[in-house]
Amino acid sequence: MTTPFPFTAVVGQDDLRLALLLNAVSPSVGGVLVRGEKGTAKSTAVRALTSLLPEVAVVPGCRFSCDPLSPDPGCPDGPHEGGGGGASRPARMVELPVGASEDRLVGALDIERALAEGVKAFEPGLLAAAHRGILYVDEVNLLHDHLVDLLLDAAAMGASYVEREGVSVRHAARFLLVGTMNPEEGELRPQLLDRFGLTVEVAASREPDERVEVVRRRLAYDDDPAGFAARWADEEAAVRQRIVAARELLPSVRLGDGALRQIAATCAAFEVDGMRADIVMARTATALAAWAGRTDVLAEDVRQAALLALPHRRRRNPFDAPGLDEDKLDRTLEEFSGDPDPDNDPDPDPDGDGGGPGGPGGGGGQPEPDEGPAGDGAGARPEGGEGAPAPGGGGEQSPVRAAEPFRTKVLSVPGIGEGAAGRRSRARTEHGRTTGAHRPRGALTKLHLAATVQAAAPHQRARGRSGRGLVVRRDDLRQAAREGREGNLVLFVVDASGSMAARQRMSAVKGAVLSLLLDAYQRRDKVGLVTFRGSAADVALPPTSSVDAAAARLESLPTGGRTPLAAGLLKAHDVLRVERLRDPARRALVVVVTDGRATGGPEPVALASRAARLFAAEGVASVVVDCESGPVRLGLAGRLAGELGGTAVTLDELRADSIAGLVKDAQRRAA
Repeated sequence: MTTPFPFTAVVGQDDLRLALLLNAVSPSVGGVLVRGEKGTAKSTAVRALTSLLPEVAVVPGCRFSCDPLSPDPGCPDGPHEGGGGGASRPARMVELPVGASEDRLVGALDIERALAEGVKAFEPGLLAAAHRGILYVDEVNLLHDHLVDLLLDAAAMGASYVEREGVSVRHAARFLLVGTMNPEEGELRPQLLDRFGLTVEVAASREPDERVEVVRRRLAYDDDPAGFAARWADEEAAVRQRIVAARELLPSVRLGDGALRQIAATCAAFEVDGMRADIVMARTATALAAWAGRTDVLAEDVRQAALLALPHRRRRNPFDAPGLDEDKLDRTLEEFSGDPDPDNDPDPDPDGDGGGPGGPGGGGGQPEPDEGPAGDGAGARPEGGEGAPAPGGGGEQSPVRAAEPFRTKVLSVPGIGEGAAGRRSRARTEHGRTTGAHRPRGALTKLHLAATVQAAAPHQRARGRSGRGLVVRRDDLRQAAREGREGNLVLFVVDASGSMAARQRMSAVKGAVLSLLLDAYQRRDKVGLVTFRGSAADVALPPTSSVDAAAARLESLPTGGRTPLAAGLLKAHDVLRVERLRDPARRALVVVVTDGRATGGPEPVALASRAARLFAAEGVASVVVDCESGPVRLGLAGRLAGELGGTAVTLDELRADSIAGLVKDAQRRAA
C-alpha cells in the first residue's frame, strides 16, 4: 500500500493508516481510537487523512451539508428539493476541543427568542459541521463523560438531537469519528472503548535510521511546506482514487457464511461482551475486501479485522492491557475455516476435516482453551499473597503481590464543590438534579423555566402585553442551579516500612489500595501516590488521571526500614499545595494507609502530630486506613485520624459489604 502519510518511523503506523482508510471506505465501521505515547504523529496521521477524502457535493447555503441527491428531509434549513445541482467542497475535519461545552458540540437554541417569539433559532454545533467529514477528538480520554456520551450516540445514530424546554431540533450527523489518546493520562471506560469500531496502538521506533528519516522530513516540511506537499501529491491522488473505487465496490462485496462463522467463533473464543464486536468485524472485513479490490471476504480479511476490532474489547478492568493472542486467533480461524454446506448432513466429519456445526478437526465446535500467556488477558492481577518475598539488602524486601481487589465503600469529600464532573463528591455542576435558579453569569446554558416565568410575570402590564404570549426580556432569564457529582484528587499516602512488610499483611494492604484505585477509576478521579519508608518519603506517582499507572507503581513497591510518618505527611502536603495551583477547583481526599506507628527521625511521634495538624487546619478531607492487625492493637491509626481531622477505617470496614463497616456507619449517623 502506498503511504500518503509523511511520518513512518512509528511502530503501528501501518495499522493506523489501514484503520483510517477502512473508515474512509466504509464509515459504518465506527471510527478509530488511536492509543500511543506522546510524539508519535497520531494527530499528524489523522489530519493527513483529510486531503485523501474525495470532495463532497452539498446543497448551496445549507449549514448542515445536505447531499443534493438525497437531502435530509428533516434538515432545519430545509426542505431541499432532491436531485438538484449542488456545489462541491473538500471534506472537512472538525476538531472537538477537550474543554468544549455541550452547546458547542450539539448546537444551541436562542431560548429568549423561543419563549418570546415561538421560533426555532438554532445555531449549529460541531456535529453539524462534521457531517459527511471527519470529527477528530484529541485526548479523547480527557473529554467529559457527558460529551463522550453525546458524541458516540450521534455517531451510532447518524443524527443529533437538541431538546430544550419543549423545543426540539434534529439534523443528520454522519461522520468519521477519530479519537487519539495517551494511555499515561488515563483510560476510557470499557463501555466507551467498545463504541469505537477499531483501535490501534502506536509507539515511536527505536531504530536510529528511521528516526533520522522522520527528522529529515520534518525539517524539509518546515523549510518548504508547499514543496513538501507537492512531493506527495501523486501518491495522495492515487490513494484518493482507490478510496473512491473501494466505495463503489463495497456494495458488491459478498460476506459468506464461512466468514461469518469465523467472525462469530473468534468473538466467542475471546469472550467479547455483546454483539457489537461481531458487527464491527463483519463491516471491517467487508471494507478490507473492497480496499483490496475483491468481491469476496477471505480468511485473511477476518484475521486483520479481528486484530483491529477486538484488542480494546478484551479489557475486563482498567488494569488490563489491551491485547490479543495471535496464536489463539490463528487456531480459531483454522478450526472454523470450512464453509458449511446446508445441503449436507450437519453432523461433523468423522475424519476431522469437515466444516459442519460440530467443528472442524473433531474439535466439538469449541475453540481450544487459551493456555499461552502472551497477549490474551495481559495485565490480569494474580491471586494475592502467594510466594514469600525475597529479602533485599539493608532490610529491604522485594515487592509482594497484591491480594484480589474488592468493592470498597464510598469515600467522599464533605461539603459541595465546583470541580470537574465525576462520580464521587457532591458538587455544583452543569448536569444533575435542579436545586434552584440564579441570574446567568455569561451565556445561558440551562434555563430554569418556572423561575424565568416568575421573574417576567410582574412586568407584563408595564411591557404592554396584549396577546397570549409572555413578554420576556434578557433580565428575566434564570439559569438552573444543578447539583451533581465531581471527581476529586485522591492522594494515597502509603506506609512501606518494615512494620508493614509482613508478607500476608502487605499483600492485603496492596489489595486494599488497588481496590481504592479501581473505585477512583470508576468515579473519574485523579490519583497520586506518596510512599514513605526508611528515612524519607517519595512521590511515587504525581497526580494523574492514569489509574493503571498508579497500580503499576504499587505493584513494584518495595518495603522495609523504619517508619518516617511525618516525612510522608509533609510530602503529601507539598503535593497538594502544588496541585492547588494547577487545578484549584478540584478538591482533595487524602487516604493514609498505615498502622499509625512513627519511628523515623528525631521525635517521630511529635513531628507526625504536627504534620497531621496541617491538614486539619486547611480543612483537607482525609481517611486513615488502619492496617494494624493482631489481638493487641495500639489504636495509633485512630489517633492519627483525629489529628488529621478525618476518619479511620480498618481493612475489613473498607469493604462495601462489610458488616462492621455498616454497623460503624449506622453508629456514626446516630451520633
